[in-house]
Amino acid sequence: MLKMGAGSVKEGQDRVVAVYFVETPYSLERAAEVIAGEQSTGTFTAVPGETDALKEKHGARIVGIEALESVDSPSLPGAKPPAGHDGKFRRGLVKISFPLHNFGPSIPNLLSAIAGNLFELQELSGLRLVELELPEAFTAAYPGPKFGIEGTRELTQVYGRPVIGTIIKPSIGLSLEELGQMVSGMAEAGLDFIKDDELNANPPYAPLEKKVTAVMDAIERAADRTGKKAMYAFNITGDIDEMRRNHDLVVKAGGNCVMASVNSVGYAGLSYLNRYSEVPIHGHRNQWGMLTRSPQLGMDFNVYQKLCRLAGADHLHVNGLNSKFTETNESVIRSTQACLSPMFGGYKAMPVLSSGQWAGTAIDTYAAIESLDVMHLAGGGILAHPDGAAAGFESMKLGWEAAVTGVGLDAYAAKHSVLKRAIDKFGGMKG
Repeated sequence: MLKMGAGSVKEGQDRVVAVYFVETPYSLERAAEVIAGEQSTGTFTAVPGETDALKEKHGARIVGIEALESVDSPSLPGAKPPAGHDGKFRRGLVKISFPLHNFGPSIPNLLSAIAGNLFELQELSGLRLVELELPEAFTAAYPGPKFGIEGTRELTQVYGRPVIGTIIKPSIGLSLEELGQMVSGMAEAGLDFIKDDELNANPPYAPLEKKVTAVMDAIERAADRTGKKAMYAFNITGDIDEMRRNHDLVVKAGGNCVMASVNSVGYAGLSYLNRYSEVPIHGHRNQWGMLTRSPQLGMDFNVYQKLCRLAGADHLHVNGLNSKFTETNESVIRSTQACLSPMFGGYKAMPVLSSGQWAGTAIDTYAAIESLDVMHLAGGGILAHPDGAAAGFESMKLGWEAAVTGVGLDAYAAKHSVLKRAIDKFGGMKG
């Protein structure tokens, strides 16, 4: 439990509360004071005009401190221990409350307040933003996802199971003709969802305008034959004006989804896209690792996903269980559950599970999250199925059926050959 600090904190809609994991060669109390001062009214020394009245109105407040363990060496370089340092670096959770009137309901200025220069301070040898509580004033400025889970289901007409899809591979290098042929095969296989790779947006060798034409022609022809129109997420990542042109290009062609790399365009770019978007926004989190891989630096996904949902991401990547990345299954589960947790009474975004996924990963995923409101993407797990993409798609649906019924993967596969073939192909692979 956090130990409450001195002074009262006004409850209501006028403060932002941030919780930090802190490592410091000083006391946790000293570190908390530095954080609160640096990110509100203070600096390294007293200055004229910093009156008690000003600090009372505009100063950040220490709400609580929870001591954790101590370590013998700093996690990050650059910390400057005090004279006579005892060699211990203390860790703990520090809860700071910021007055909203210092920056207003603005994500860019919020980040300057709760992150700002903190990660460079000599008093800290580790800092991680782990929780964020926002007042409802943010809802007026940021209406959140326009489509979310319900809107995505309505567009794909997928109910009672996850939205299942795949990614264009190889990521880069396909000619427009090859891309069209690949998408045609995927769409005719019945896939709910197909997406561009994050590496491929509007390259000179395959301009988006021509890519949209090739892809939508393939999707519409497949829909005419099958009666099902796949959702395709075109990667429109780019500069602000370019994104709007790209979005309009997709919508005019009959497209039903756009994708943006959130860390490339920023929260402000995502929010701007959300203002005019007429289709769901597929939020890709590439570059996320540089913000979070060190457990003593950066921010937790719990904070990140709140900002992405505020800014308007309808779908948000969370990695997948047993993936090729360093993230643990427990972390992926927490990330998925965070996206599904209500915020301001709504703002739900569909978690996107991907990386090393196949039919068998549905078992552990459903057991952990107990929800079908996810998008489950498999590249090789669908496209490399021995019997083709249609069989790969069917095996994914069967994997989720087995998970929901609790029959067990092998037992369910005994009655479904495409699932058995998937197990034989992918069951021995490591993420």
